[in-house]
Amino acid sequence: MTTPNVDPTEVFKPTKLGPVELRNHFIKAATSEGRSPNGKVTDELIAYHEGFAAGGIGMTTLAYCATSKRGFSAPGQILMERDSLPGLRDFTATMHAHGAKASSQLGHAGPVATRPLIGETPWAPSKFFSPTSFNYCKGISKAEIQQAIREFADAAELAAEAGFDALELHFGHLYLPSSFLSGWINRRDDEYGGHIENRSRFVREIAAAVKERVGDDVAIIAKMSMTDGIPGSITLPDSLQTAQMLDADGNIDALLLTQGSSVLRQMWLFRGDVPVDGFAEHMPFPFDVGVKLFGKKMMGDFPYEDMYMFDDARQFLDKVKNTKLILLGGLTRREHFELGYKEGFEFFEIGRALLREPDMIQKIEKQPEYRTLCDHNNYCMPSVFGRTHCVYSPDYAATPEDRQIRPEETAGASGSMYDGMTAKEKEKYGL
Repeated sequence: MTTPNVDPTEVFKPTKLGPVELRNHFIKAATSEGRSPNGKVTDELIAYHEGFAAGGIGMTTLAYCATSKRGFSAPGQILMERDSLPGLRDFTATMHAHGAKASSQLGHAGPVATRPLIGETPWAPSKFFSPTSFNYCKGISKAEIQQAIREFADAAELAAEAGFDALELHFGHLYLPSSFLSGWINRRDDEYGGHIENRSRFVREIAAAVKERVGDDVAIIAKMSMTDGIPGSITLPDSLQTAQMLDADGNIDALLLTQGSSVLRQMWLFRGDVPVDGFAEHMPFPFDVGVKLFGKKMMGDFPYEDMYMFDDARQFLDKVKNTKLILLGGLTRREHFELGYKEGFEFFEIGRALLREPDMIQKIEKQPEYRTLCDHNNYCMPSVFGRTHCVYSPDYAATPEDRQIRPEETAGASGSMYDGMTAKEKEKYGL
């Protein structure tokens, strides 16, 4: 419900997220980066995020930080262990030097992991066969559930010690915590399975353990899928109940509302073009052929539209009382942020558009009619097999890494895709 007498320009002004003050209401969304080949922070990873910090974002999110070796979801991710601490401290110090805050996304891949990646059978709430990776997952024991909870708390403590201002607990996309929320994957008959109160128990216990470990020193965000587009899996009515339980527990400061999964129908999260050729480029024969033939059916084909998560996310506004809400999905114009703020959303996360333009926030603040150059071709998705990036980026567009899969650059919906660029920027990019 729209709040009257709200000044929408407040989105560009300082605000509080739990104990942390951000210079504005914008957060760089977590996008698996692939710049940590040995599980450690690298100079390249710091420089990558430095672009977002210098570009005016209020807080940037370091993704993906695995709570254990079995928690990896893709190559080149951070492992939250003591040996990673020096690099993590360098990361936060660099972001702070640019006036931005730093968030650490903590996750356990669960059924999103593969045996070749983690060297063992992936975990799931129940025995499960992934239709995308063709991997079997083992149903974990209660002792392993408690182990996973401790690993989240350990990782949170390490992140706080490294100077992170916020922790993002990855409860979305059918990663291990999210898979417990799914009636499709979770077939348990104990206190962690069955009705939604039981299926929510694992994420609530993780949040409680993290809060107990870090106290009020850092902000705690829970990233949760509202729906995932899979029949019998995560539904909006169930997610509303989970959100109310997390809110009532009082262990989180904000709820990041997302959609989709990384197990099936991945495009429910991204929407728009399905980059099957891009994924096929990274697959050995005969999997590359299978991806080209059946990839669109497996990932789903859902048209892109601006603010595509907005209608579902609005349902949470009157369900939570103490937890701030973060809006995500198709936010490309200043009017989107202003509308969301008037509606009651406190923060806004941006992913693909910031990959294209790290200084997007500065541009939309100075030029109210500016629209991002991102055209949602989604070729940034298969780039996670190397180093996540926008394939139009000047730093990558001409490299062999993109091979021949890069689509033709197209005009944005507001006219020329170069609208809003200064003469200096056009000269920089050779336009």
